Amino acid sequence: MEKHLVGGTTLHTCHPCRRSILHRIYAVIHICGVVALMYHHVNSFLTAKTTLITPLLLLSDVVLAFMWATSASIRFNQVHRSEYPEKLAKPEAFPKLDVFICTADPYKEPPIMVVNTALSVMAFDYPSDKISVYVSDDGGSSLTLFALMEAAKFSKHWLPFCKKNNVQDRSPEVYFSSNSHTWDEEAENLKMMYENMKSRVEHVVDSGKVDAEFITCDHFRGVFELWTHTFTRHEHPAIIQVLQNSEIDTDDTKQYTMPNLIYVSREKSKAVPHHYKGGALNTLLRVSAVLTNSPIILTLDCDMYSNNPSTPVRALCYLEDPKIKSGLAFVQFPQKFQGISKNDIYACEYKRLFEINMVGFDGQMGPCHVGTGCFFKRRAFYGPPSNMVMPEIDELNPNRKVNNSIKDQNVLALAHSVAGCNYEHNTNWGSKLGFRYGSLVEDYYTGYRLHCEGWRSTFCIPKRIAFCGDAPKCLIDVVNQQKRWAIGLLEFSISRYSPITYGVKCMGLLMGLCYSQNAFWAFWSIPLMVYGLLPQIVLIYGVSVFPQAPNPWFWLYIFLFLGAYAQDLVDFVQEGGSYRGWWNDQRMWMIRGITSFFFGLIEFTLKSFNLSTHGFNVTSKANDNEEQSKRYEQEIFDFGSSSLMFLTMTTVAIVNLIALVWGIYCVFTSGEALVLELMLASFVVVNCLPIYGAMVLRKDEGKLPKITCFLAWILTFVLIGSGYFFLK
Repeated sequence: MEKHLVGGTTLHTCHPCRRSILHRIYAVIHICGVVALMYHHVNSFLTAKTTLITPLLLLSDVVLAFMWATSASIRFNQVHRSEYPEKLAKPEAFPKLDVFICTADPYKEPPIMVVNTALSVMAFDYPSDKISVYVSDDGGSSLTLFALMEAAKFSKHWLPFCKKNNVQDRSPEVYFSSNSHTWDEEAENLKMMYENMKSRVEHVVDSGKVDAEFITCDHFRGVFELWTHTFTRHEHPAIIQVLQNSEIDTDDTKQYTMPNLIYVSREKSKAVPHHYKGGALNTLLRVSAVLTNSPIILTLDCDMYSNNPSTPVRALCYLEDPKIKSGLAFVQFPQKFQGISKNDIYACEYKRLFEINMVGFDGQMGPCHVGTGCFFKRRAFYGPPSNMVMPEIDELNPNRKVNNSIKDQNVLALAHSVAGCNYEHNTNWGSKLGFRYGSLVEDYYTGYRLHCEGWRSTFCIPKRIAFCGDAPKCLIDVVNQQKRWAIGLLEFSISRYSPITYGVKCMGLLMGLCYSQNAFWAFWSIPLMVYGLLPQIVLIYGVSVFPQAPNPWFWLYIFLFLGAYAQDLVDFVQEGGSYRGWWNDQRMWMIRGITSFFFGLIEFTLKSFNLSTHGFNVTSKANDNEEQSKRYEQEIFDFGSSSLMFLTMTTVAIVNLIALVWGIYCVFTSGEALVLELMLASFVVVNCLPIYGAMVLRKDEGKLPKITCFLAWILTFVLIGSGYFFLK
């Protein structure tokens, strides 16, 4: 066990996972099996009469072997950490904290949700005068600004209530929706106050405009005049509004200082690239440097409210440790989600991505950045630990001490300037400074580049969840989100910064392979499509593509399949997952492979040849469909709407069902059984049971659209028919 002492006090400890040793032993055995399988494929290729089936299987197994190697690297040195925040110095010595919250669309990301996230972090168990909350509104919506104005007024009642009563659920929506609290008169009055605020915000959103009678503060009235008829979400000036100032604002009893709350909407122009969320975060990085320049930065998605008020103090156990702080870039907390169905039917908890892989990364150079719930050292955005890249103006220096008020007109003028759409032109922003551009997944890419520069990170997972958000409750939202991630990952994995080349060179073999696990997600679609269709089609024609028992190669396939799945199951259960949850997780992994990853690979390829373009689509966080929510709670697949991505999934399901029925028929009529082919088809069919139900049995709105089923049957007959000519 590794301990880190500060003044004789243990701030955190590190515990290696015992299963890592077993994983290493199994890795040696599995590698021998993979080498033997490659030999078998090459030998079959040289002797086979059918020359295309074997190369396709070889390609698929090469991809599977590579992806397994990346998983083995993650499992090589898994660790768990513990923190002891009670042993930190007094709160007066804590560093200042800037919180970045990003939102982009008031209809897909309701402003009342943004309000709850902001209020929850403003109420941290942390000195209020040291907290500054910046909300980036990339949609440039007056509705979001109005909601935050209402939040500022409500916070003067909410924050004292939380701290006086030691409330743990510091999102008002969560607290007042819970049945576990005993209400007193103060809480009832506060609840009524919150409901009134919520009603005003939702009324404004429904009407689509902020009427004059809703603006109660005269000094905020003028800012809404900026929303003229020429103001659009793609063309508008920079707007920076200080809604709450810790220097002068207190609660109504004058006992508590209020944290800073600043609304930021950067300047937008259709003629200038804005780099999506990465550009918004860099704007916040510069604006906050001018106004407060806190050494610690927390980045949050607008739907990820604080669920644990002591979270910043836990992060300080690492960030303030003198033994590691000079090389520590960030502390990553896992993403967790409220309202997940009992067995997580869509695998939206992403347990493998946000927990299992993280403890493996943490045993190397530290976890990757996953976009939210991450405490950064501001200095990490300014070049390697030993060689700081200086910004273009002194006011953006991360080590600068701020002396002026955030309401100073010269300070605000400079903040507007650095939020301009042309500011980054001919600068290092996005390449050597700040969040890095070049990928739709700016979070993963930025964390990767920081590790390549020599920075380290740590993973922190307290018993009480640190941050909690909303997960999609419709399959179309899930696969669309994953497609965007797959494209973004491909953008840097097939580039000069590829983890398999640049990453291995900068970080070493194991860390480079760890990053390759996610970077090459889209390539999972190759073996999944091949193994999901090819053996089944040839099975229908009585042709075997796999060795049959008692051939030793038959048992090699069985061993590699069961071994890989058993490893995955052990990790899933050991990190707190259930067996049913694991089954849903692996099923969704296959569904993503033949939908999100497959179409992401196609779209990226088309874009590479300038045949197609893709943009950033915000995933809807608004869950106002009662029927959809009901189906989700009952763990019934909701396909949402017709999508081309569902065509491949439905086709694979139909082909496997036909192959299984035909294979069983052949067993009873001729006594011949292609065992591995039948086992594979059976496995796919069992995983596809929700799809068959949505095709035939269901009548609700969440069923598979008829047009998708019709086209899938046509494509199935085309594939089976082409198999005849192919095998002939």
